[in-house]
Amino acid sequence: MKGRRQKKILELIAHDAIGTQSDLAAALCNSGFNVTQATVSRDIKELRLVKVARGDNTYAYGLPKGQVPMQDESRLRRLFRDAVVNLDCSENIVVIHTLPGNANSVCSLLDAVDWPELMGAVAGDDTIIAIIRTKDQVDEVMQRLKVLAE
Repeated sequence: MKGRRQKKILELIAHDAIGTQSDLAAALCNSGFNVTQATVSRDIKELRLVKVARGDNTYAYGLPKGQVPMQDESRLRRLFRDAVVNLDCSENIVVIHTLPGNANSVCSLLDAVDWPELMGAVAGDDTIIAIIRTKDQVDEVMQRLKVLAE
């Protein structure tokens, strides 16, 4: 429920100028989430939302420039534990094998965490090919991926 609610918060602030916690709580209630102001406050803190200036001299909630929502890495960790079956590498390429039908989800979250060493990744049904910027960075990325899979 929390994950769905926080995802909805990100959708709401992306599409509407929401400037107060009570406005956000009302928007969530209109979307079917029964929340209190305290819950909204915790969500704002966990998502690391900030007030950003708009062109009309008002402020609205948003993500700091370049920030990926924190829940993406925790979701990636959960999905890695549940879906990844093998990791391998060659030169600057990392191959991630998943259970059938899970590669796209893992790949999408891997892209969302925006690791600087990762140039990009392509997913099939159960395999992901990830391109690492340099061969020297592959060991570090593999270690990070192994920790996620534990």
